[in-house]
Amino acid sequence: MRVLITTVPFGTRDNTPLEMLDAAGIDYLINPLNRKLQESELAEMIPDFDCVIAGTEQIGSLALESAPKLKLISRVGIGLDSVDLLEAERRGIQVCYTPEAPAPAVAELTIGLMLSLLRSIQTANMELHRGDWNRYFGRRLENCTVGIIGAGRIGSRVIRHLEGFDVKSVLVSDRNQKKVFHERFNTSLVDKDTIFREADVVSLHLPLTVETRNMITKRNLLSMKHDAIILNTSRGGIINEQDLYDVLKSGHLGGAAVDVFNKEPYEGLLSSIDRCVLTAHMGSMSVDCRVRMEIEATEEVVRLCRGEALKSAVPEEEYDVQRAGL
Repeated sequence: MRVLITTVPFGTRDNTPLEMLDAAGIDYLINPLNRKLQESELAEMIPDFDCVIAGTEQIGSLALESAPKLKLISRVGIGLDSVDLLEAERRGIQVCYTPEAPAPAVAELTIGLMLSLLRSIQTANMELHRGDWNRYFGRRLENCTVGIIGAGRIGSRVIRHLEGFDVKSVLVSDRNQKKVFHERFNTSLVDKDTIFREADVVSLHLPLTVETRNMITKRNLLSMKHDAIILNTSRGGIINEQDLYDVLKSGHLGGAAVDVFNKEPYEGLLSSIDRCVLTAHMGSMSVDCRVRMEIEATEEVVRLCRGEALKSAVPEEEYDVQRAGL
């Protein structure tokens, strides 16, 4: 069995995943370009491999048509918008992922970005590096109404962290959350428009689907309070990037934080807005969470090699989401 590891870095902070492959007698190749692959590049690399340990690169019909031996796509992470599940299913290729592993790191980064925006930490840092000494009035989370759009694995963790800050109130928009969740965390279930209108902090934790692509546009952003902030640590494409730039450029909103983008690496206009914090899709990049993701993805490859059942196969509802977009 041969495995192509497209996600990088891989095995750099803990070589356990590579040791697991060696112990199982599995031959592997780590992405020689050491960056996110274009699908055409993946298509050139993939023909002789039985498995892919994948990152966020696009794996669609172009790549899958070039992979006659492929039996498994083991995704390091949770997002599945980059994988054509239906085409994989049609070709008999199994797909698995690591849905729990990245949640703690993404949730903590989200809280960090909230604090950075509310206290202008990133702006003061950039200015002081330029020799400018400016002291900014900021706000504390305790005095804020926080809106969470999407309260799944990551959004719910953010809500738990917010308990420690004793925030003014937490508004949640999530069609799947049960009443007991809101009773436990003293949150209010509302619609998205209410969150945009009433929250001081809006944080997005959604998958990218046909329904959520470009879900947040200029209309939503302009309906927010003048000094409100918005964060996206979920998937690129949920906020219309051009609209976010236009609104921030106009002076509306206290700031934004974006960890995920339509096209990565990001080279767009938002980089010209000082009060827009940009991070390089690093939500899951804490040492412990990244290592756990790599190990879990590798374990599935080893199980396949041994003829065992997968433990983290993508559930049927994820395929239904893509079917709904046809």
